[in-house]
Amino acid sequence: MLETVPMNQTDPDRDCPLCPRLVAFREDHRRAEPSWYNAPVHTFGSLDARLLIIGLAPGLRGANRTGRPFTGDYAGDLLYQTLDRFGLSRGSFQARPDDGLELVDVAITNAVRCVPPQNKPVGAEIKACRPFLLNTIDAMQNLRAILVLGRIAHDTLLTTLERRRASYPFSHGGEHDLDGIRMFDSYHCSRYNTNTGVLTQAMFEAVFARIATHLG
Repeated sequence: MLETVPMNQTDPDRDCPLCPRLVAFREDHRRAEPSWYNAPVHTFGSLDARLLIIGLAPGLRGANRTGRPFTGDYAGDLLYQTLDRFGLSRGSFQARPDDGLELVDVAITNAVRCVPPQNKPVGAEIKACRPFLLNTIDAMQNLRAILVLGRIAHDTLLTTLERRRASYPFSHGGEHDLDGIRMFDSYHCSRYNTNTGVLTQAMFEAVFARIATHLG
């Protein structure tokens, strides 16, 4: 399956066929919600950026609806608010893809580009999408920092880069060197994590403060 993705392709095609379960789910929602985006969600931001943020997968009523990562659900509200605070965006975030928001020195993507049922991709789907993540990283020649949101994104990045997971344990606020690229860990900025106190705004901003220091 991995060999079917061209080496320079950073985003899946609109009708990407790699994952049958996700294709069926996508087709169901194209029929049920024809006004939604309902396709693999592409990376948002310039590949010339120094920071890459990696989430798990598009939310059903968030990025799958709007077509832009972390746009249209609570996780995006917290993420884009934090980007604005640290000067990593320009314009006004209004939770829609035509709001004119621009990212500054950052790109945002997901480990899995299609929305999975119940927000839970299976291992084969994560594996199938891995080449797009690798191609994205390879295309980012100025990349100096990667922020992974949640353990699955953390593990996916390590596997993509052929690193031994045990050597890079996940912890909120953790940092790891990946041959000159700094990896920063954070709990995912989901509503569940914030509602339960697993992640607070202060905790999230503390990670971004360390990224800002690293980037200078």
